[in-house]
Amino acid sequence: MTDRRNSNRRSQAWFGAQGRSGMLYRSWMRNQGFGHEVFDGRPVIGIATSASELAPCNAHLTRVAEAVKRGVWQAGGLPLQFPTMATGETLMRPTAMLYRNLMAMEVEELIRANPLDGVVLLSGCDKTTPAMLMGAASVDLPAVMVTGGPMLNGKYRGQDVGSGTHVWKFEEDLKTGRMTEEECFFAEGCMARSNGHCMTMGTASTMACVAEALGMQLPGSAAWPAVDSRRMETGQAAGRRIVDMVEEELRPSRILTREAFENAIRVNAAIGGSTNAVIHLTALAGRVGVELGLDDFDRLVREVPTLVNLMPSGKYLMEDFCYAGGLPAVMAELLGGGLLHGDPVTVTGRSVAENTAPAERVDSDVITPLDAPFQPAGTGIAVLRGNLCPDGAVIKQSAASPHLLTHRGPARVFDSPEAYHAVADDPDLDVDENTVIVIRNAGPKGYPGMPEVSNVPLPAKLLKAGITDMVRVCDGRMSGTGYGTVVLHVTPEAAVGGPLALVRDGDPVVLDVPGRTLRLDVDDAELARRRQEWTPPAERYVSGYTWLYTQHVEQADRGADFGFLRGGRGHEVPRDSH
Repeated sequence: MTDRRNSNRRSQAWFGAQGRSGMLYRSWMRNQGFGHEVFDGRPVIGIATSASELAPCNAHLTRVAEAVKRGVWQAGGLPLQFPTMATGETLMRPTAMLYRNLMAMEVEELIRANPLDGVVLLSGCDKTTPAMLMGAASVDLPAVMVTGGPMLNGKYRGQDVGSGTHVWKFEEDLKTGRMTEEECFFAEGCMARSNGHCMTMGTASTMACVAEALGMQLPGSAAWPAVDSRRMETGQAAGRRIVDMVEEELRPSRILTREAFENAIRVNAAIGGSTNAVIHLTALAGRVGVELGLDDFDRLVREVPTLVNLMPSGKYLMEDFCYAGGLPAVMAELLGGGLLHGDPVTVTGRSVAENTAPAERVDSDVITPLDAPFQPAGTGIAVLRGNLCPDGAVIKQSAASPHLLTHRGPARVFDSPEAYHAVADDPDLDVDENTVIVIRNAGPKGYPGMPEVSNVPLPAKLLKAGITDMVRVCDGRMSGTGYGTVVLHVTPEAAVGGPLALVRDGDPVVLDVPGRTLRLDVDDAELARRRQEWTPPAERYVSGYTWLYTQHVEQADRGADFGFLRGGRGHEVPRDSH
C-alpha cells in the first residue's frame, strides 16, 4: 500500500511520528491486531458510540457501529470505536438533562485528545443527539451524525400505541378505572417491542429530524426504524462518507450556519416537533457562534403549517412516517413553498435543495401537502412574554387544547413537582377546570437540571369528572411525547428569583397565546413587596458535578448550556508527553 505518512492529517502527529513517540503509539495499537499498513497516513475515523444497557434507546448502537466500521474500511480509512456516556431519559435521575452538558464536554475532550481526523456520532435517546452535536461542533473536526432510529410501532389490542404518549393516556385510564393494573402491565410490553428510541414525535425523533434538517445527518436517515436493515445501510454509508469529508475538510462550522438553524426551526414546526428542540438548538448555536434568540422560534414558524400527522399531536408513528417519505418529503414540501433555504451545504457535500430533489411523499395522510396541511400555519411553538416570564416561555400549540389558548384562571401553586404529586389524587384538592396549576423550582438551577415534569397529570377528581385538559405553567420542561396546554421554560426560573417565585394561590393568571403573553394580574406594587420578602433557596450542593452544574448553567432562553462552553475551542493537537 502507498505510504501516506507524510500527509498533513491530524492523526499523523501520533501515528506518523518518528522515533520513540511514533513507536509507542503504533505498537500499542498493534496489540489489537492492526497491521503496520493501517498507519500509512490514511484518515483515522473515530466512532463515538453512546451504546449502553442503562440507556435502552441506545443499547443497539454497538451493531450500528459495526456497520459504520465497514463503511470506513471500504473508503480506505481506519475506524476506531470509543464509548461515551449515555444520557438516557428513561432511567437517569433526577433527569438526563442534568448530564447533557457533561456528555457534551466528554465528547469534545475525547475527540480533541485522540488521533482522529473525523468522527461519526452514534446517538439515540434525546439528550445524546444534542450533546454529541455540541461536543463535535466545539472541536470542529469533520463529523456526521447517525441516530439509532425509532422502535417499531407499538401494538395493543388492535391499535397503535406510542411510547411516552400512551404512558400518559394509560395513566389517565388507570386513574379513572377504564384500565386495570394487569392491563397496564401487559400494555407496557406492547409499547416497546424492539430496539430504538421513542417512535412518537417525541424529543428523540425530533432531534434526529433536526440533525438531518441541520445537514449533519444523511438524508432520510432520521426515520429508518432501529431494527430495519436500512438503519445498518445508513451506518455503512456514513462510514464511507466521513472519509470523504476528511479529504474535503467539510467541518461542522461550514454546515451549522444561521440558514441551517433557520431550516431546523421551520422543520421542527412542520413535523410537530418537541419544545425541547428550542433549548438544544439554542445551546448548539452558542457553540458555533450563531446568534439565535428565543423570538426566532416564534417568528420563523408563524408561516409554517404542521404537515406531519404523528403522535402526540396526531395519530401515526415514526414507522409510518418513514414509509410515507420521511423527512426529505417534508423538506421538499417546505422548500417548494419557499419556507426553507435551499443553499446550505450538508454532510453529503451537496446542498439542501440537491438532497431533497428526489424526495417523494408516498402517503398524504401521514405527511400532508402544504396546501392541505394537518394543522394550519401558526400552530407550532409559540414564545410568550409578560410579567410572569420576562425572558420568555414556550407552549406547543399543536398539542394544546384550542379553547385554553386564551384563558384566565386562579393559580394553585406548588413549590415542586413532588408537592403536586403528593396531593394530585386527593378528592378534596381545591381545584376546578379553570384553575391554573403552577409548578416552580423545576428549572435548570432549581431542580437541578430542568426535568420533564411540566405536563403533570390532571388531578384525579377532574379526570373522573371528564376534564381532559387544563392550563399548567412551569419553569421545567415537558417530554416531547407529552401533550396538553402546558406553558414551559418560564424564564427566569423561580430558583434565581424569577417572577414565578412570587405567585401565590388565587392570583389570576392570564394566558393569551394569540397575543403571545403570559402575565400575572397582580399590582406591580404588590409584586415589588413580595420580592422584598423573597429569599433565595439555600445551596444544596457544595461539591461534585452537580455543584459545577448549578454554579455555571445558563437559563433556558440561552439553551441551559454552561457559559464557559459557549464558542468553539478547536482541535489543536495536545502536547506530546513522550
